[in-house]
Order: sequence, then structure tokens, then C-alpha cells
Amino acid sequence: MCGMSTTHPSRLAVLGGGPAGLMAAEIARAAGIDVHLFEAKGSVGRKFLIAGKGGLNLTHSEARPAFDARYRERAGEVGRWLDAFDADALRAWARGFGVDTYVGSSGRVFPLDRKAAPLLRAWVRRLKDTGVHFHVQHRWLGWDDAGALRFSTPEGETIFAADAVVLALGGGSWPQLGSDGAWTETLAQRGVDIAPLAPANCGFDIGWSPHLAGKHAGAPLKPVVAHWRDAHDRDHALQGECVLTETGIEGSLIYAIAANLRDAIARDGEAHLHLDLAPGRDQQRLHADLQKPRGSRSLGEHLRRHAGLDGAKTALVFETMDKTSLQDMAAIAATIKRLPLRLLRPRPLAETISSAGGVRLEALDDALMLHDLPGVFCAGEMLDWEAPTGGYLLTACFASGLLAGRGAADWLSGKRS
Repeated sequence: MCGMSTTHPSRLAVLGGGPAGLMAAEIARAAGIDVHLFEAKGSVGRKFLIAGKGGLNLTHSEARPAFDARYRERAGEVGRWLDAFDADALRAWARGFGVDTYVGSSGRVFPLDRKAAPLLRAWVRRLKDTGVHFHVQHRWLGWDDAGALRFSTPEGETIFAADAVVLALGGGSWPQLGSDGAWTETLAQRGVDIAPLAPANCGFDIGWSPHLAGKHAGAPLKPVVAHWRDAHDRDHALQGECVLTETGIEGSLIYAIAANLRDAIARDGEAHLHLDLAPGRDQQRLHADLQKPRGSRSLGEHLRRHAGLDGAKTALVFETMDKTSLQDMAAIAATIKRLPLRLLRPRPLAETISSAGGVRLEALDDALMLHDLPGVFCAGEMLDWEAPTGGYLLTACFASGLLAGRGAADWLSGKRS
């Protein structure tokens, strides 16, 4: 499938300038391979920079194997990637650029300055200094009849003959940054087994009343405990924070369980979630507190004083209960402890943090080379795995890039066939 080049032996093309592609380029170049990295946008690492805008969450301090379990059905396969490059290795790698990291209160790992740009700049500088060739504004179009790579550029279409290829083209989220999933059709035409791309780490539509949507969109809910049932009808609970949106709900707590909620909607047409709005009090105490005289105060003020609810949480109670039920303090206490939400659909793929689906791991060998396309390796978010935010996404992207780069270098060096 790769166009063998007689004038440039052992030439590797890496397609995609995100963490997976950059890591693949680094590893292959260190093995002596002539590496050319192609990026559709005008610069590399755009999603990496945007993701780090509020503080680069590089990885997570959670110990293995609990760390591996974050990858759900793919825990075994991704765990093997982490055997080669885990969270500690990633922190040590960053330290090599003079970027020390620290563990936040949630277990997430950040650079001391919390910035992504210094790390990316140092990384790109080192890659260029070691001889990696960068080609920006090169959008991959597939292969020509001779097996050469086709690219669309501002100057028109061009081709590039490579002896091996690492595809690190991202998933389908944030297409404005380059990850638009357009590669799925190209690979599917070549017979590659691809799971449909789907939203991951996403918000969900609920369908609020105009009053709640207009007045409380953007309001945080913290802390709350989410309760849900999985496909086996088992109860689960997780405490965290989330945010009301104009159409529904999103935020770190929702992202952590988004895969379960998305799968429930696909299976049943909707998902049911319950929120405990007052996790510090049991229902009996809450009921007793609400029984205190209200006087001339509004019900909202009464809930603030005696249940500790802010405006957004109170609005959710009013949204959920009818006027008759709002006269019953026992019913209000029960609703506060288990407020029901009916989720209608995940938000569109283009606005989600990451995507699920992609090249099925069964289509790849242990070095992440496609069984049906010898010399073509895949890495990063374009593979069929998913994880919650919290550094898990980036860690697996780095690790898969390392394996693909190593696999491509070995294949080109004749160490494996």
C-alpha cells in the first residue's frame, strides 16, 4: 500500500500533528528513520493547545490497574500500550523538556505553569533539530494508483512516496482543529474495519423549559452525586461537578459517565440519570430541616436556608416537580436526594471533547500495523477506544504513538515483516 521509494530508502510519512503523530515521529526518527510529518492545518498540536487552554491535564496519578480500567472494554489492549509508556513515563518525558509536573487535588497531573504551549514549542523544536521534516497545510486525500500518498495543498494536489505510513488523524470531534473523521471513508474503501464514530466526553440534551434555559444556562452544580444503572441493571454512583446548558447538562461528572449514558440512549432511546443535590445530608435530616417554619419567605429562599440549595439547584427542583408536590416537604426532600433527569440525546460529535469508534483494534497487529495494509500503522484517537477526561485520553494517545512509531521503524529496518 505504501509507495516504495528508491531514492529515499526507509522514508516514513506520519499523517497528523497531534500528540500521537508527534510521538510516532520522535520514536521513528530516534531509530534513524527519515521522517516526514504532514499536518492538514497551518501548525501542529492545535487540539493539544486548546485542550490545555484552561490548564494542560497531561495525565493522571491513578495507579494501575485502576488506570487501565478507565478504558472500559479496551482496558486490556490499552493496558498493553501503557506497559510501554505509562503516566510515569509521560511525566519523565515532559521533565526532559524542563517541564516539571504536579498532582492536583483530583489526581490529575499538570505542568507547574499549567500551560501547553511551552511544552509543544520545545517538542517541535527538538523534532526539527533531530531532522523530522514538517509539511503543514497538507490534507491527506488517500493513495494514488501507484501507492503514493496524495495531499491537497494551497498550491494544488501533490504526492509523496513513502515506505511506511503512520496514520494519526484524530477522531471526529472539534473538526475546526483538524479532527473531522474524513479518513473513515478512505480507509473503509480499502477494507479497513471501522467502528462508526460517536460522541464521547460529551454533554446531553434534556429539553429544559425556556425559564430554566434562559436564566440558569452556564450555572454549575456542585457538588452533586450522579446515580445511574448500567446495561446489566446494576446501580452506580459518582460524585462530582457538572454544568447546566441551554439544552441540557455537561461537565466533568457527566463526561466521566458519558459512555454509559450514550450507550443507554442507543439501546433504549433515552437514558435516565438521578442527581443527589445535597450529598452532605441524608433524606431524613433534609426532611426535618425543611419542616422548619417558612414564615413569609419564598419557597426558593426556604430551600436555600434549610436545604443549602443555590439558585440553579432550586430551579431544577421546580423544573421537576408540579405545584401540588411542591407543597409536600417530604416529596421535596426525596426529589432533592434523587432528582430524575431524562436524557434525550448526546450533543453532536463536532462539539464533543473526544470521539469513540474508529479503526477497530482487531484490524491491527501488536505494533498497531493494519493486517490488510502492510506498512500502514495507526495511532491515537482514530483508534476504537475511549476514556474519560482527566489525562487518560492524552496518555493513551502518547502511548499508542510510541508503539506505532516503534513498529514502523522496526518494519522499515527489517526487524519484523
